[in-house]
Amino acid sequence: MPEPTTTAVRESVRATRIPVSQPARSTAVTNRSTLRLMCVHAHPDDESSKGAGTMARYVREGIEVLVVTCTGGERGDVLNPKMDRPEIQENLPRVRSEEMARAREILGVQQHWLGFTDSGLPDGWLPDSGIDLPQDAFYLVPTEQAAAPLVEVMRSFKPHVVTTYDEEGGYPHPDHVKTHEISVAAFAAAGDPAKYVDRGEPWQPLKLYYNHGFGKARIEALHYAMVDAGLESPYKDWMDAGDWTRDKSERVTTRVECAEYFEIRDAALKAHATQVDPDGFWFAVPRAIQEKAWPTEDYELVESRIDTRLPEDDLFAGLR
Repeated sequence: MPEPTTTAVRESVRATRIPVSQPARSTAVTNRSTLRLMCVHAHPDDESSKGAGTMARYVREGIEVLVVTCTGGERGDVLNPKMDRPEIQENLPRVRSEEMARAREILGVQQHWLGFTDSGLPDGWLPDSGIDLPQDAFYLVPTEQAAAPLVEVMRSFKPHVVTTYDEEGGYPHPDHVKTHEISVAAFAAAGDPAKYVDRGEPWQPLKLYYNHGFGKARIEALHYAMVDAGLESPYKDWMDAGDWTRDKSERVTTRVECAEYFEIRDAALKAHATQVDPDGFWFAVPRAIQEKAWPTEDYELVESRIDTRLPEDDLFAGLR
């Protein structure tokens, strides 16, 4: 596994210990079948484009995986021209729910709808843009309130590891930003018996990760692999622009090998037919090139309640 270049990730990470007053039920894991992973996403389809290979691998290792989907994707656009038909547009919430069900079955994961309403993505929206969102938008729900049902799911499912988006949501979509906010809040609150007292018995997840997908290092690797193969790279414009000011590649701490599960990942993504054109960007790089040039999915460990050493090649490092 390539080692990230930052000094911080070469050092051992001493865990922040769970306070004595909190239950320590999840601090010792001796049976692989008891391990549980929760992946928190904003919309149906996000689970299949961010970490799907990782989930498929862990499911097939006997680990329980739960996808939490915060919204129904009701205000999403139909991005596949083959699906842009009146009967699809008129029934988009139902269609996207059915797509999620198919993707869930392909990945082999469990899935839970958190029940919030898609905020949409107005042109030019940023957290400080002042652009209005619909009154029922997920983004507008106060974080403490929106985190409550996620805390309840955490306490019920009892994950050892949680993944979500970084502070910018991976990209500036209001639902992705809010998903980050409630995931961080719920991770902090789930093990505290004084918080959300009506939402189940406390349970403290042990590790929190951010997904990192389109970093400079990965894009360059795939781009040059395509060029070397004599193929047109879908990343040419990105490379020509050369603007990496928001790149977070050096924040990656954990690279999970999952190339043999890319076929499952791709099948799950194609199940979201309204969102993904099978002839479009997502599938422009042949799978064989991806498997060789970048066989991992990448994460940033942002909080750990156990000792671990970075870099990692397993989200459950320190737990097995």
